Amino acid sequence: MSIHDQRGAPMSNGNAAATEGLEKAFALFQGYFNDPLAEIDTALAADPGFFMGHAFRAGLFLISSEKAAVPELAASVAQMERLAPRANERERGHLAAARSWLDGDFHGAIRHYGETIANCPRDAIALQFAHQVDFLLGQSRMLRDRIAQILPHWTRDEPTWGYLKGMHAFGLEEMGHYDEAWDAGSEALAINPRDAWAVHACAHVCEMTGRTDQGIAFLESRSDDWAPGNGFAFHNWWHLALYHFERGDIARVLELYDTAVHPEPTEVAMALVDAAALLWRLHLAGHDVGNRWQAVADAYEPMVEDGYYAFNDMHAVMAFAATGREVSMRRVLATMERRALDDDANAVITRRVGLPICRAMAAFGRGDFARTVELLEPVRLSAHQFGGSHAQRDILDWTLIEAALRSGQNGWARAFANERLARKPQSPLALGFLARATQGKAALAA
Repeated sequence: MSIHDQRGAPMSNGNAAATEGLEKAFALFQGYFNDPLAEIDTALAADPGFFMGHAFRAGLFLISSEKAAVPELAASVAQMERLAPRANERERGHLAAARSWLDGDFHGAIRHYGETIANCPRDAIALQFAHQVDFLLGQSRMLRDRIAQILPHWTRDEPTWGYLKGMHAFGLEEMGHYDEAWDAGSEALAINPRDAWAVHACAHVCEMTGRTDQGIAFLESRSDDWAPGNGFAFHNWWHLALYHFERGDIARVLELYDTAVHPEPTEVAMALVDAAALLWRLHLAGHDVGNRWQAVADAYEPMVEDGYYAFNDMHAVMAFAATGREVSMRRVLATMERRALDDDANAVITRRVGLPICRAMAAFGRGDFARTVELLEPVRLSAHQFGGSHAQRDILDWTLIEAALRSGQNGWARAFANERLARKPQSPLALGFLARATQGKAALAA
C-alpha cells in the first residue's frame, strides 16, 4: 500500500505513530518553534526503520552549520543508508543530499535537494531544507527561484501555502524586489500570523530600505506572535536591535541584547553569530558594552579549530579581536589556512572570501585600519559566497567605512558612505559616516 505524507509526497514506510510524529515535527520546523528534534526522535522511537524520520533528522543537523552536529548527522546518514534498498526515489534524494553535506560537498547537497524537489514538488520538507542551504551558501537567486519552481503545484487553500509565500518573500527581498517581498510576506502573515520566517522577510525589507520606524512598529506589534516558544526569535529581536541602533538608541540596543538576543550563554552557532554581530557594530561605533563580549568569546573558544563554515569563523575572529585574544584569533586563522588547502566546499569558500575577510577583521582588532581596507575592499562584493543575508553581510561595509575613516582614507569613506546613502537616503548612520569623511575626522565622533 502506498504511503504519503499530508502534502502528498510518497514515503516507503512508516507506522501511524511515526508518520504522525513526522507531521508534528515538520509543523514545528515550518514555524521555527521548539522542538522538532524531540518530536522526530519520538517518532523514530515508535518506528526505528522509518526512512523519512531519519531524513528529517539528518536535515535538521545539516542546516545547523556546526561541526558539533556532524556526529549526529553521520548517525542519521548511516541509518538512511541501511534502509536505502527499500527507499523510493524521493527518499534517496534526501539521502544523497545528506551524504553530500556530510562529505563536505555543500553544493552537491543543494543539487540533490533541488533535484528531489523538481521531481517531487510536493516535498515541502526537502524544499525547506533546500531554502536553508541556499541561505547558508549565499545563493540569493535560488532563495527566490527555488520557491517559484514549485508554487504552481500548490493552491492558496492549502495549509502550506502561507509558509511557501513566507519563504518566497525572503527570496524576493534578497534579490532586491522589496515591494513584492513585503506583499508576499504580508500574504503569508494574513494566513498565519505566527510564521516567524515571513516576519523575518518583512523585517529584512524594512532594514534594507531604511524604513526604521515602520520596522520597529511592525516587529513590536507582532512580538506576541513570533517570539514565544520560537527558536528563531533571537534573530528577529536582533533585527529590532538594528533598527534602534540606526535611531541611536543604544540603551535600547543593549537592553534587547541582554533580554532577547543573548539572554544566556549559548553554544548554538546561529545565536552566537547574532550576538557577535551586534556587539561588533557597537564596537565599531565606540560604545562600551561592559563584559558582554567575554561570554561570546568564551563560547567560541572550543570552536577555534573547527574550520567548518567560514561565516561562523568570521564571527569567532570578531569576538577574539574585540577581547584581545590574539592567541585564539591566530588559531582560527591558522585553521582556516590549513582548511583552505583542501578541496571541499568550505575550503573553496575559505580561500575565496573567508580568509581575506577574517584577516581584515583581525587587522581591525589590532588597530591596523589601512590593512583592513586593503583586505576588505576587494572581497566584499564576492562575500555572498560564504552565506548569510545582505543585512548580515552589511557588517563588512560598516567595518570598511570605519576602517577607512580611522586610517584617514576619507576618499574611500566618502565613496562608501554615499553608496550607503543611495540605498538609505535618510539613514542617520550613513549621514554620520559622510559627515565624518567630509570633515576629515578619522577619530570617532564625540
